[in-house]
Amino acid sequence: MNLADRLKESRAGRTAAPLVPDARAGGDDVSAPPTQADGYAEVRKQARAAVVKNLGTRISDASVSDDDLRSLVTAELQEALTKIDIPLSNEARARLTSEIAQEVVGLGPIEPLLRDPTVTEIMTSGPYNVWVERNGKTERTDVKFDDEAHIRRILDRIVSRIGRRIDESSPKVDARLPDGSRVHAIIAPLAVDGTALTIRKFSEDKFTSDDLVSFGTLSPAAAEFLQCAVSARLSILVAGGTGSGKTTTLNMLSQFFPSQERIVTIEDLAELKLDHDHWIRLEGRPPNIEGKGEVTLSALVKESLRMRPDRVVVGEIRDGHAAMDMLQAMNTGHEGSMGTVHANSPRDCFTRIDGMVAIAGMKIDQTALYAQIASAIDLIVYQTRMRDGTRAVTHVAEVTGMEGPIISMQDVFVRPTNADSAKVPLQPAGMIPNCFQRIVDNGVALERGMFLSAPDYDTPARWR
Repeated sequence: MNLADRLKESRAGRTAAPLVPDARAGGDDVSAPPTQADGYAEVRKQARAAVVKNLGTRISDASVSDDDLRSLVTAELQEALTKIDIPLSNEARARLTSEIAQEVVGLGPIEPLLRDPTVTEIMTSGPYNVWVERNGKTERTDVKFDDEAHIRRILDRIVSRIGRRIDESSPKVDARLPDGSRVHAIIAPLAVDGTALTIRKFSEDKFTSDDLVSFGTLSPAAAEFLQCAVSARLSILVAGGTGSGKTTTLNMLSQFFPSQERIVTIEDLAELKLDHDHWIRLEGRPPNIEGKGEVTLSALVKESLRMRPDRVVVGEIRDGHAAMDMLQAMNTGHEGSMGTVHANSPRDCFTRIDGMVAIAGMKIDQTALYAQIASAIDLIVYQTRMRDGTRAVTHVAEVTGMEGPIISMQDVFVRPTNADSAKVPLQPAGMIPNCFQRIVDNGVALERGMFLSAPDYDTPARWR
């Protein structure tokens, strides 16, 4: 007997005990009366459907405030409950009102996660699989949506508020919440196991340089140097991987802009929060369903130069055209401009920009491109996510010019290569930067000593 025959014989001989008594065999009746939970679920389903039907388009009307919408939901819900012949306790009614109002006005079951200050990112893999990031660590939650239709309703509410859409013909979207949190979603048919929703939260309170120093992201000396560099109109590129904290650092640097300067920020999704009176926010636009109407970052950078800006800030440089336009802006009288770019090291920034320009089909000699980069960018702030989940600046590097076909650079502040946590401090590299005299000539007070010696830190064993 071969293996297939033995498996067939084994499976045929298996018997399984019934998991529940069989009513047909004379056992107990398997049917049970509906429980209170069943009644609550049924009322919730009917009441929610009635509220959504009666409110109609007012749910997604941006002109209706959340407080007014919540009042409308409460009134419609009370009327719907009088027409549903299922008794509920006062406690259950109050809970039902809160849940439905939270879903229609807020974001349903993930609303408490958005209000939790310890949660920095919310991720779903379908309606029943919700994860969060806390303190740099990813963990699964007990939060669930009712079904795929439920999570899609919440998603439609998010995107409709900013004039975007998501459906089978356009199954992915980037959006933002009113507090600036970034939203990305992909639905079927691209997302096979249900809607993949990712929300990266941003703190309502803007982090200052003192905050980043207290977190260990920066050292006091590096924070002081960067403040002086921004005041002296040095052009800065913030680099790092996804989720390394580039936007947070860019926000912090923008707080050092002089109040009288005219600032233009350009982003795919408006996330930057500048505490600045003379500030213009520009946001790109994706193509519509016919593939028309797209407004790229490159086009916005060109438009911004006609607005007489003192500085241009690009939230993230993603393509060669935007990179070249940004370099041109820095080289044509807009010193002190800033941007972010994905990179694996400070020097990798140049390779990334070179690659983006090549992919865009722009025919420019690499040496000429590198000369533009070396002329435009003064400092690179490189940030990474450490192994323990903390975010830290590992290099503050100065671009010093060209040596033949190579861009030369030197570290001003650097974190030890074996650092695995932000507790290991960022230290001076021991070199006075070439930009020191330029900063001083701009009337900014700066001490040479901060570049030559580190404060008296504890031993490395204590840092860990």
